[in-house]
Amino acid sequence: MALGRQDTQWQRLIDELARLVQPAVLGSMSRLASPFHSRVTIHMAASLDGFIARKDGSVDWLETSDEFADGETLDPEFIEAFLKTIDCYVMGSRTYETALNFESKGLGWAYGDKPTFVLTSRDLPRTRDTIEFHSGDLAEFVNARLRPTFRSIWFVGGGMVSGECLRLGLADEVRYSILPILIGNGIPFFERLDQDVALHLAEVKAYKSGTVELCYEVRGQRGDPRNVAT
Repeated sequence: MALGRQDTQWQRLIDELARLVQPAVLGSMSRLASPFHSRVTIHMAASLDGFIARKDGSVDWLETSDEFADGETLDPEFIEAFLKTIDCYVMGSRTYETALNFESKGLGWAYGDKPTFVLTSRDLPRTRDTIEFHSGDLAEFVNARLRPTFRSIWFVGGGMVSGECLRLGLADEVRYSILPILIGNGIPFFERLDQDVALHLAEVKAYKSGTVELCYEVRGQRGDPRNVAT
């Protein structure tokens, strides 16, 4: 059955979301080859003015048409192999609802068969066995439950969850994919971040899509990156 215009737009958005994972690949592969250690990564895509979604949660602006001739590309098979190295995903309820919306349109589940933890106290539908809801203390959950079990822990949204993760000192790195667009207003990358967080710029990459990937190590109290493998 032929796709309608709206379905085609949703498919392009899914393709765009998959492409936005690409900039996070190369820098993480070398770390994952080292002896076991847990690592918490915050990764989201945002507009140049720092928003991850419009106020209503929509992400139609992810479909950009820029092209940077000197940018890098990544092989899709390599990206697929990297995604298999992510052990679990953590997200807030709004990000989860966006993923469910994509799935309800027949566009699939973006997080594969990996354990997916949704931080919420709301009564939300559980569509697969890999989904688990959590509403308790975030620091205890990450340090006592996730770190001893999972090696690569990815926080994938939204802004409130990312801000809390940084505020509590739980993140080891932040990967920020900046899209070539300004949307003027929306949900910020980090919400309720009420303190300075020192970072160390570890990597910068530009891609043919016009997306720029910034990778920052989160500094410890003495100015050292947290939980960096030796």
